[in-house]
Amino acid sequence: MKTTFKPLSKNNWEDFVELFGSNGACGGCWCMWWRLNHAEYKKNQGSGNKKKMHKLVLGNIPTGIIAYKNKIPIGWCSISPRENLVRLQTSRVLKSIDEKKVWSINCFFIKKEFRKLGMSEKIIKEAVKFAKKLGAKIIEAYPIDTPKNNYPSVFAFTGFVNTFLKNGFKEVTRHSKTRPIVRKLI
Repeated sequence: MKTTFKPLSKNNWEDFVELFGSNGACGGCWCMWWRLNHAEYKKNQGSGNKKKMHKLVLGNIPTGIIAYKNKIPIGWCSISPRENLVRLQTSRVLKSIDEKKVWSINCFFIKKEFRKLGMSEKIIKEAVKFAKKLGAKIIEAYPIDTPKNNYPSVFAFTGFVNTFLKNGFKEVTRHSKTRPIVRKLI
């Protein structure tokens, strides 16, 4: 499958909206789950989160990349500097392990018909390239370490650990049995 990738920008905002659909991907998230504290996220769930994401995009804040097949948006990977992700700053399980500047891959959304076809691996590679172009030296992710066949794909929005390990990431710590923190130096 030939795919292309583009950073989310004001020029392809409508592609992001098309991909996420009227529900904003999962329950009105619009990929703002990690970017807001719990109360603000809940208050803005749905159209409010969509507006907040649009404001980030219009402000040229790096938020992620979109995967395309034949110019049709089929997948999303959120990648941005960790300090832009409020929820990571307060997480006990995914707390920062040092003071190094890292970029975080924290979310995927892939159209159902394109899941289980290796899209996550492809989009991780492209997300790393995107972040490197913007000066990133370390990429961090927070995948799930559980058998894929026992886990509903809709809840696997942070990806699976083996997909990251295949892409050259290494586990650096684990504060939970099923949630490692992995990193790749670029």
